[in-house]
Amino acid sequence: GDEHSRESPAPAEAQMQARVEGGARVNRCCWKCSVTQLKKIFWGVAVVLGVCSSWSGSTQLAKLTFKKFDAPFTLTWFATNWNFLFFPLYYLGHVFKSAEKQSPKQRYRECCRFFGENGLTLKVFFTKAAPFGVLWTLTNYLYLHAIKKINTTDVSVLFCCNKAFVFLLSWIVLRDRFMGVRIVAAIFAIAGIVMMTYADGFHSHSVIGIALVVGSASMSALYKVLFKLLLGSAKFGEAALFLSMLAVFNVLFVTCIPVILYFTKVEYWSSFDIVPWGNLCGFSILLLTFNILLNFGIAITYPTLISLGIVLSVPVNAVVDHYTSEIVFNSVRVIAIIIIGLGFLLLLLPEEWDVWVIKLLTRLKVRKKEEIPEGNGDIASGLPNKSRRTRPSMSS
Repeated sequence: GDEHSRESPAPAEAQMQARVEGGARVNRCCWKCSVTQLKKIFWGVAVVLGVCSSWSGSTQLAKLTFKKFDAPFTLTWFATNWNFLFFPLYYLGHVFKSAEKQSPKQRYRECCRFFGENGLTLKVFFTKAAPFGVLWTLTNYLYLHAIKKINTTDVSVLFCCNKAFVFLLSWIVLRDRFMGVRIVAAIFAIAGIVMMTYADGFHSHSVIGIALVVGSASMSALYKVLFKLLLGSAKFGEAALFLSMLAVFNVLFVTCIPVILYFTKVEYWSSFDIVPWGNLCGFSILLLTFNILLNFGIAITYPTLISLGIVLSVPVNAVVDHYTSEIVFNSVRVIAIIIIGLGFLLLLLPEEWDVWVIKLLTRLKVRKKEEIPEGNGDIASGLPNKSRRTRPSMSS
């Protein structure tokens, strides 16, 4: 019996050991969760800085390029050709990261299943890839053409309205969930557009520039909603292949337009020696980096943090414009920037944000109710003790 008692612990000791082991497991799980969250936040900050710097840098470099090379459509065509690098870069990441490595042909065939059972046929290319190529070209061309008319701060602020346009189109076309806070954000975006137009006194160049940016934001919203409607959600390899297909469409069917614009002298330059190739390549690399972070940054961080990078590009462009151009930050322009930025941040709220707020308020109320009875109990329990201590002294 003594040997049995030494070998097998008592039930109480076994329970204590189980509790200790369970607590250790919980602590390990909490530690792993906290470490993964910290990693996501760290990578999120890095991605936010990358999105902000690449987007604001490409905008400023485009403004600088137009001083020597006044050809926004040619610049759009040149930068879109760089999209062909999406799938090769994705495949390099697949080779370094994936345990089961596939050949480029195998990976290409697997990603082609995104377009249907028959893969990427000629019919699928013209019906599903070509319309998005047109929308991609229009979005970038209208954005670049607006930079010629107005300052980069107004352009970057007004382009943030595409988030509101995406919500309105998704609500109408895709029958997404109605959210009152996003309707308010859309109203803020429209009010900011009107105030931004009023800030310069309704001059012709500013009105045209604002209309071009709003058109660019609308094309971007239409691109995103139609992609979700016709193609659904895409994995990383499928998205990379799709963006590379846009470059193929651009080379095959859009190349004729810059040639026509050159010979009709709409976008004309005297010789190729004066073309600022450094600015063109720098703009294309920054725009490619921005699109890579925007499409593939979700793999390492939260989508909300990626969207914050677009908003942070507005103050960066404002600082650069303050020192390089004659922009006037009057009260109307500042209010318009704040309203559009606030509307963009409201659109970043998750769909169940109201449920989370209600849960948080109920928890705070419960804690307050628990603290009040505990405080009353301490005071009430202190009084009888004092009376019990004083009674013997009085009797003695």
